[in-house]
This record gives sequence, C-alpha cells and structure tokens, in this order.
Amino acid sequence: MRKRRMWIPVVALTVTLLVPTGAIAAGQSGTPAYEATRKVAAEKAALLTGSYNTTSVQYALIDHGSIVVSGESGRNDEKGKQPLTKRTMYGIGSTSKMFVAAAVMKLVDEGKVNLDTPVVQYLPSFKMQDERYKQITPRMLLNHSSGLYGSTLTNAFLFEDNDTYAHDTLLKQLADQKLKADPGAYSVYSNDGFTLAELLVEKISGMDFTAFIHRYFTQPLGMNNTKTPLDRIDSSQMAGLYFPTYQGQLPNESVNVIGTGGIYSTAEDLVRFSQLFSGQAAGILSDASVTAMGQSEYKRGMWPDDADTSVSYGLGWDSVNLFPFGDYGIQALTKGGDTILYHASLVVLPEQNMAVAVLSSGGASTTDQLLANEILLSALKEKGAITNIKPEKSFGAPVKAAMPADMMNEAGLYGSTNQSIQVSISREGDMSISSVQVPEGPAEKYVYTADGSFMSADGNTKLNIVKEANGHTYLWIRAYASLPGLGQTALSQYAAEKLEANDLPAETAAAWKKRDGKKYYLLNEKYSSLAYLMLPILKVDLSKEAPGYVLDQQITGPDASVSTLQIPTMAGRDTQAYNFYKADGIEYLVSSGSLYESEDAVKPIYAGGKSKATIPASGLAKWYTVSGKAAGKTMQVKLPANGSFAVYDDKGICVTFSIISGNHSIVLPKNGAIVFSGEAGSKMDISIK
Repeated sequence: MRKRRMWIPVVALTVTLLVPTGAIAAGQSGTPAYEATRKVAAEKAALLTGSYNTTSVQYALIDHGSIVVSGESGRNDEKGKQPLTKRTMYGIGSTSKMFVAAAVMKLVDEGKVNLDTPVVQYLPSFKMQDERYKQITPRMLLNHSSGLYGSTLTNAFLFEDNDTYAHDTLLKQLADQKLKADPGAYSVYSNDGFTLAELLVEKISGMDFTAFIHRYFTQPLGMNNTKTPLDRIDSSQMAGLYFPTYQGQLPNESVNVIGTGGIYSTAEDLVRFSQLFSGQAAGILSDASVTAMGQSEYKRGMWPDDADTSVSYGLGWDSVNLFPFGDYGIQALTKGGDTILYHASLVVLPEQNMAVAVLSSGGASTTDQLLANEILLSALKEKGAITNIKPEKSFGAPVKAAMPADMMNEAGLYGSTNQSIQVSISREGDMSISSVQVPEGPAEKYVYTADGSFMSADGNTKLNIVKEANGHTYLWIRAYASLPGLGQTALSQYAAEKLEANDLPAETAAAWKKRDGKKYYLLNEKYSSLAYLMLPILKVDLSKEAPGYVLDQQITGPDASVSTLQIPTMAGRDTQAYNFYKADGIEYLVSSGSLYESEDAVKPIYAGGKSKATIPASGLAKWYTVSGKAAGKTMQVKLPANGSFAVYDDKGICVTFSIISGNHSIVLPKNGAIVFSGEAGSKMDISIK
C-alpha cells in the first residue's frame, strides 16, 4: 500500500494455548504441546512491542487445522479500558490481496474466468491510453506483471469513513493513464492490479466484493472477526492506533480499496483462512488452483538469478519460496501488508499444514514476518520436523581482487522509485553509493571481489552490475539483514536502474528552474483523509548531480516528467509522472491522481480577527500560510459537519488535525501552514486572537 516518500539506502532495502471445537488436544495423536513455542512467541512479541516501534501485536499458529498458539502483546486503547484479546481486529493491508487472488481462482474453478484471457473480455469498460492494455490478463493482475503504473489511491485512506471513491473511480482514472511496461514483461508490485481484479470479481459474480468473500471464505471457514469497511464495525473491537509525530489515539483507519488493502481481521481468523492453501479446507478451492497460486510466477518475465530472498511472486503471494525455509527443504508462502497505521504478515507452510499470522498496530510487515518465521521455526523444531535452527548467513569477509578497467564505465546515475542514486567506482575497485536527494547521508562502501561482485565490509551485502536482455543496466543487490532477537531476512532484487543522460532544451530547463525548491499543496483529498496527518505538501527539488531529472523521473518537456524505470520486484513500484498546467494564473501539478497547487497561490491567513474559508464548487481544499502577524495567536474554527482543518509547523509536521483532536482551537506556529477541507460550498468561520 501507500508509503511515505523517503530515500532508503540500498542495504536497507533488504526488516495462550487454544484448542478450538473439534481440534486435536495438545499432546494427542503426535501433536506437541508447543509449550516452548508459546514461550518463544510471547517473548518475541514483547520484544517487538518493546524495541521495534510496535504499539501492539497479535499472533496465532495453526497446525493441521488446530490453532495451537495464540496471543498478543502491547497496549491498546489510550485509556486502558479495552484490553487486547484474540478478537481484537487489525487492518491487514495488502494481505487482503490473497482474498482477491482466492476469489479469482474460485471463479476459475467455476469456469467463469480463464487466467490467460484478456481482462477486457470480462470488463469491457476497462480502457487506457495505451493499446497494450488489451493484452493484460487476470494472471498478470495477480502476479504483478500487468504493466500498470502502480497505485491510484486518491481518497483511499480515510479516518472512519467508508467512502468508495477510490474503488468507484478506478476505471475512469485508468482511462487517462498509459502503461509503464509491456504486459507480462516483468513482475513489479502493483496495487491497482488488485483493485482491477476486485472489479473483475464483482462483474463476473454479480456480487460486491465484501459479500463475495463472506459467502465463499469467511462464513465457511468460521472467520467471524473478519470484516471490511462496508460491514458494520464496532470501533471498540479495533486495535488502538497511534502515529509517531502526533499525540493521542487516532480514529480507526478505513482503506477503501478493499481487495488491495482494506480487510480487517484477527490473527486467528487469518490462519483459518490459510487452510485454503494447505489442504485443510476442501471444497472451497480446487487443488489445481491452490497449486497454481504457489507456482513461481515471477520467472515468467525478467528477474534476477535465483538467490535467497523474501520476494518471489506467485499468484497473490509476495513469495513462494520465503527465506530461510528453503534451507530446510520446506516451501513457505507469504503475503505481507502495510497500510499507513496497520501491518500484517501471513506465512504458510503448505506441505507441513502449518501457518502463522502476525498483525500489528505500528511497526512494519517486515518485523511481523520475522516474528512469524521465528514462531514457525520453533514449532517445526518442537514437533521434530527440523532438528536444529540454522545459524544466520553471510557472504563472508570480502577479499579484494583486481577489477577490470571497463567496470568503471558502469558508474553514474541510477534510479529507483522516487530517488536517484550516485554510483562511483574507483580504479582500485572501491564502489561508493550515495543518495542525490540526501547528500548529507553517509555513503555506502563496497569493494570488488573475485566473483565479480562488490561486497560490504560486514559480508552481508553483494552488489553486481547486470546488463539485461532489454538493454538496461541494473544494480543487483543480494543482502542478509538481521534484527536482534527477531532473526534474519534476505533480499535479492534489482535495486536501481542506470539512467540515461538527458540534455534539456533551453526552454525546458528554464521552466523547471523556476520550479526548483517550490512547494505544491495537495488539494483533492477528502476532509477525513489520512493524507492530512502525513505531509500533504510536495516539493520539487532539482539537483546538479542529476541533470535532466527530478527524482527518478526524466524531464520530457517544460511541463512534464515521467519515470522510465523498468525494474522488477519492488524498486520500480509506483513509478510516477508529473504534469503541470496553469488555470487562472495558478500553476497546478497532477501526479498519480493527486492534484497540487503552487505555493504562489497560497496566501497568508488573515490575522486581524474574524474571517471565513469557503470550499469552492470544485470541492478542492483551501490552503493558507502562517505569517509573522498570525504566529503565536490562537485560531478558533467553527466547522460544518463534513469538514476539517489541519495545521502544520515549519517542518511540515502536523500539530493538529480536527478529525483526530476534536479540538477546534490551536496556537498557530511560525512559518506554518493551514488547510481547510470539506464539501463544496461549505464555510469555516475563523477567529484569530
């Protein structure tokens, strides 16, 4: 799902016993008591909430249809009146995609969908400004190889608001988009592919997606605590949500692209769902469909050579061979999920008929997955399926070797989504990698070794320069990353692509120079949007180290730029384009469905007493800056029922958002900003004293 935009160093791209009715009692028929695993799970869950920025965590282990370990850790509601229980629900983010994948395969089983028939034959209203869209198949939606740009998520993340705008308008928004790659060329993570698959399920079944998953999955599997934003939700049953830069508990998060990331569930319900993929839920999906979902779909297109990794797409699955289980000869399937506030991981061992789900408020799906791995490894050892837990891996200490002189030709500017990277290579075989966007950040250092790779001093990371058959040059990373107490993960992917020189005509260069350093303010998010809690301001920063580019995007004209990256796995996900236009003397920026206005159009808030902010007929938000005259004064706002305001300090941090605080009074920060949002024509009465 949506992530905050920031530079990530290359290395960092790599981090109660319950026996249900009818279950075999612990200790009977060869099933272990799992006492050691319960202890491991409890200790490591406490570590997650104590040391890894996780507010609360919930976990469950299922073995041959019986939930044998279940628990939770951390704090829930701010007032301490709602303890965490096994029934506390969490948003599962992109783990919801497995429900979409299963739904499509259900229709395949019924003979209503063929994975390799073009989507347009099922959804005639699906159109794009790129004739290649007619080649997209349901398989490509599920294995991330459709060529769609990635994420069209305007008004998708809202506080306690189930507005279906993002779902309802996807086809309209895709109609204005092009593809970034030939369908089937390679697999790179795409949220829009799964929302489109959700629409396909609805069209073919004649049911809304929520009704479909309840009829075919949650009801037959007894998943009584699995809901969507379109169900009636008891907010007291939801896990408490918090944000690092904002004090106090937040309202519940609604992600209104349900199949892409909007389902709520519990750890116990998710491991019940996992039975679809381990042969314990006969009659829901055919064996052929379950097997097909776990195949190595990523190998159908361009992909790095095999290596230990946590990303290797199946149909829906993030990985069909999750590290470290392959080292034990065990296939592990996984799907993680991250919204802005919720996180989840489901790890399934189909041949062992076992699975673990870990859900959290705060933290990350990566740390949730590491906890799931630790629980499964402990359980496998306790039941005798493995003898010992293997030590963590490394490539060993690097031994510097003579480097071919032509390797220096591979130095230069590389790009991945929303960032550009400077790669320097010396004659002596030293490689240095630094961020163009964060020049003050420390450079990463590697040395050339005899096998043709560059290695880090700690032996945990290998980098190779790879020239692919498509003519593009890639920075291939293989890395092991360990978190104390939570084990080790691995990643192999093309982390960046070499960018071609892009000399700009004088007119184009002059137009972009005027924008350098300018801020653009987000206009078209709903008043309940989580975007207002984040940083709804985009800044255009050009760099002399990356001439002709803004971030990873190639500047293509005075008013346009576009990412041309062709990177599989994750580093090329959610690529973007910028398009500028002027109306009534104001410059606007359009990117991924979001509309921004230039800072030139944003005026200071009136500091002299009473005023009004009126939302225009367009429904777009109204922005103001905080001048020296208003700074330090108290602003009081009278809001309509469907409206909100937010205030930001000079660093862009949200200091109040009325949807959360309920308090309509705030001392205005110097050099801050204010946004008012609401329904078209609504008025906000403002008093500044």
